[in-house]
Amino acid sequence: MPGELVGGETPRTYVDAFIRHLADEKRHSPRTCDSYQRDLLALLYWLEQNNTDEWPVLTHHHLRRYVAHLSSRKLSGRSIARHLSAIRRFYRYLLREGVAKDNPALDIRAPRSPKRLPRVADVDQIGALLDPEPDDPLEIRDLAMFELMYSSGLRLSELAGLDLHALDRRGGEVRVWGKGGKERLLPVGRAALKAVDVWLQVRPTLAGEGQPALFVSRRGDRLSHRSIQQRLRRWGLKRGADQKLHPHMLRHSFASHLLESSGDLRAVQELLGHADIATTQVYTHLDFQHLARVYDQSHPRARRRHKATPGGREG
Repeated sequence: MPGELVGGETPRTYVDAFIRHLADEKRHSPRTCDSYQRDLLALLYWLEQNNTDEWPVLTHHHLRRYVAHLSSRKLSGRSIARHLSAIRRFYRYLLREGVAKDNPALDIRAPRSPKRLPRVADVDQIGALLDPEPDDPLEIRDLAMFELMYSSGLRLSELAGLDLHALDRRGGEVRVWGKGGKERLLPVGRAALKAVDVWLQVRPTLAGEGQPALFVSRRGDRLSHRSIQQRLRRWGLKRGADQKLHPHMLRHSFASHLLESSGDLRAVQELLGHADIATTQVYTHLDFQHLARVYDQSHPRARRRHKATPGGREG
């Protein structure tokens, strides 16, 4: 009940009560509760080191110093934003309980992290990755999964959630349900359809009776996200990939290669299922990087930048 935490409690008591509130009233998962607890105890430890460990007297000045402290520890802007989110929510709880009079974290923002571009494989690398014709049932399945992911730009969750009826092999289409349950109908290329056809011939030897999943494990049940990640990593190692492979890299490569060829950002947005085109625009930077490499390697005036002039200066 609001107001039950008044008088005599230690700063840690309030954190523990808040975590119980998240678990019992809000039904958050143990993992989420652990994350909140870890962030709040980190703040409490810092406050104790700075002789300010009473929640009601904490001000936005304290929190600005705390953000600077986190930044000095090389935490990313995203991690600092997570800390601040936990603190804001904790203070909403303290306000409800009558412990605090305001929320000092409301106007505090995390520093922005530089936006990292997604890693992609070039077309030749993808070709080398997907060229093998395996005869082992599990590797036949893996090839079909990775061809389909690259062919249609699927998220890991979309691939794992595919059922048999979602694939229209005659029409060359696959129906997926993305973030927020939004449905997309995506084209499937010839290479992916061929790989899936081969997989469907051996799938009955693994799939349990009545199992709807398109891709199944050796036990016959739906293949988990973790298993797909492990199989792709193993696939890359076996074929000498020069970078650690993960499912999202295939999706990034799909988007980058499609944009390089078509230049149609809106079409790529629709195929990826992005609600905001700003999310898709990161691939225009990847496309520019590709063009810049071609320019540096091919343009005669660009090449001359790397040659020293007789006077010893760069030309």
